[in-house]
Amino acid sequence: MNSPLPYYPARPRRAAPSAKARVLAQWRGWDSSPEEKARRVSSRQAGEVISSVLSGLRIDQRQSETEILKVWNNIMDPNVTAHAQPTGIRKGTLFVTVDSSVWLDEIVRYRRKEILTRLQSSFGRDLIARISFRVG
Repeated sequence: MNSPLPYYPARPRRAAPSAKARVLAQWRGWDSSPEEKARRVSSRQAGEVISSVLSGLRIDQRQSETEILKVWNNIMDPNVTAHAQPTGIRKGTLFVTVDSSVWLDEIVRYRRKEILTRLQSSFGRDLIARISFRVG
């Protein structure tokens, strides 16, 4: 003879449970719907996922660095581009690596303002406010 399963009332919930949820709660002896909801993977739109991934990879910053490098090679004197290349930008400061201290002295003394003016006319003062040169 089979005896009926003991009845354990479901835990109180805010929304009324569906008939299926009530039957499962009775059969299990406890209501597992909160745990099941927690396990569900929330779906997001592809645009949200892609934008969060791109911001994590700092694609915007890398794209502006690439654009600066292209403009640098086009608007600067070939002698300068042969010895100095932009290596990064951070908080309005463009970092430029120069291959020797002699060229560093030449650029800092005589060409710094010209380089800064040309880059600011191409990109604006917001993106490039200062230039920092270093030997590397």
